[in-house]
Amino acid sequence: MNRAKLSLFVAAGAGLSLMSSGCLATRKHVANQIAPVQAQVNTVQKQSADNKQAIGDLDRNLATTDEKATEAGRQAQAAAQAAARANDAAMQAQQRADNARQLAEQNGTRLDATVNNLDNYKLVDTQKVYFKFGKSELTPEGTQALDQAIAQLGNVKNYALELEGFTDRTGNKSFNVALSERRADAVEVYLTEHNVPLRKIHVVGVGMDEANGKTRAERKEDRRVDIRVYALDLSGQAANQPMSSSTNMPATTGSNGAADRMTNTTPVATDTSMPPATAPPAPTPTTTTP
Repeated sequence: MNRAKLSLFVAAGAGLSLMSSGCLATRKHVANQIAPVQAQVNTVQKQSADNKQAIGDLDRNLATTDEKATEAGRQAQAAAQAAARANDAAMQAQQRADNARQLAEQNGTRLDATVNNLDNYKLVDTQKVYFKFGKSELTPEGTQALDQAIAQLGNVKNYALELEGFTDRTGNKSFNVALSERRADAVEVYLTEHNVPLRKIHVVGVGMDEANGKTRAERKEDRRVDIRVYALDLSGQAANQPMSSSTNMPATTGSNGAADRMTNTTPVATDTSMPPATAPPAPTPTTTTP
């Protein structure tokens, strides 16, 4: 019985030993078979890890590139907007320059017109002052006519006065010229006494009137001083009128040296250093003998 058990145990041990040996051989074989596959798997895993790393780097590079592209787009848009603003500013500057040039041309044209019209006069008023035969003293009617002329001067700027003295045909030429000058001088004195600047007055003694009145009424009409008021016309609308119809006559000198002193000269600006011309109260009418 014991021997049988011993034999059994020996047999079992031998079986186990054989089985163990067989298992070891099988595992070694399997290991040898698996080793190349495992090496390939390890290689693939390493490549996969490397690929993941490369993909991550590529993703990061792409993100950086996208950010740079976005920033470049913003910069390009900002540059385009700045260029548009600069273009608008340039157009506005050009428009201002064009406007300034047009304004300068207009001002230059107006200035040229003003300068060209500095000698352009317009007749705005006339008065006649009559004298007694052989006399150069003002009559009440004459002072009344002068007062009317002085009153009109308050409405005129840059004016010039022209005084032309006349006589009738009675007497010789030299006497009549001197008498006409004295009459014009009397009118001039009256005007200056009533705040009319002397530099605005142009005096000429004509002498005998060309009309050469023959009747008593015509000779009375000849004994006079014509007052013409001219205003400077800078608009150029009025034709350039001569300062006197007698400017082509030779200048003469009377007792006061007043003949043709300032004929056809350019008037200066309205005098501000003297009070404006004022008309005195109307004289009391008196009865005179014609």
